[in-house]
Amino acid sequence: MPVIDIFSKRQKRLRGEVPDVYQYETIPNELRVQVIHIWYDAFGEVTRDNFGALQYSSYSAEDAYKHIHATLCREYGLFRLGGEEDVDFEAVYNFFLYTQEAEKVIDVIEVSFQYITQYATDIPPEDAIDELNHRFQEHGVGYQFESGQIIRIDSQWIHSEVVKPALSMLSDTMYEGANDEFLKAHEHYRTGDYKECLNECLKAFESCIKSICRTTGWAYNDGDTINRLIGIIFDKELIPPFMQSHFSGLRSTLEAGVPTIRNRLSGHGQGPEEVPVPEYIAAYTLHLTASNILLLARADEEITNTIPF
Repeated sequence: MPVIDIFSKRQKRLRGEVPDVYQYETIPNELRVQVIHIWYDAFGEVTRDNFGALQYSSYSAEDAYKHIHATLCREYGLFRLGGEEDVDFEAVYNFFLYTQEAEKVIDVIEVSFQYITQYATDIPPEDAIDELNHRFQEHGVGYQFESGQIIRIDSQWIHSEVVKPALSMLSDTMYEGANDEFLKAHEHYRTGDYKECLNECLKAFESCIKSICRTTGWAYNDGDTINRLIGIIFDKELIPPFMQSHFSGLRSTLEAGVPTIRNRLSGHGQGPEEVPVPEYIAAYTLHLTASNILLLARADEEITNTIPF
């Protein structure tokens, strides 16, 4: 169902009563209810008969809630999310509405929307995802559902102009390894494991370059360092010669960006004292990785499209 810009929303914007920064610790009840409305659109309504028994509008709705409930129980190490008498829908519904743990609320959203994208539902999956992402933005909750999972975002402009296009590029099968690693970096970032976030950023950057070398036939070794890999794509003029002067500092930026941050804060021995990775460094590295990947993937796409066959 399309999102309607109703009168009260417009008035809140005029009064400045809309969030101007993202938060991650609280999932508003209004957002949770709106997600349930999307479930109803996708799976069908769940009602009660005259005797109070739950009635699913279709077998597919019953299967959906059974799958969501079973997945969450298995991952949490539980037999049920609710009481013994709760059917699958009730268990998921009550857990989702009333749990105070924001990350577990996000778990429910992620599992349910993974189901929506993988199985036949009553609405196109992209419509459900578009509405979910709009609701996140509407409530100032810094998450989006992209490439099959929930990722944390800090800047909507950077996300829409850099991260999302990078994820779109990485969805190509040639970048399968880099895509997996970049999504893992986002997952580590969301859960606060910033050192692993840096590690996966570097892996994704390396895998992107190796994928380009492999598809274009440029020789490289699996054990090549990141500096060696960057050297290959510059020697092969992935960045066109007429742009070399403009990008004179690009090589040093690529070499000293993601790899150096990772090596200094995560990649090597810490010594006697643990080296903490600040959240803002992890966010910067994620965005820098996305920018690097987007630049190289688009350059490779340009070269591929201009090769005569």
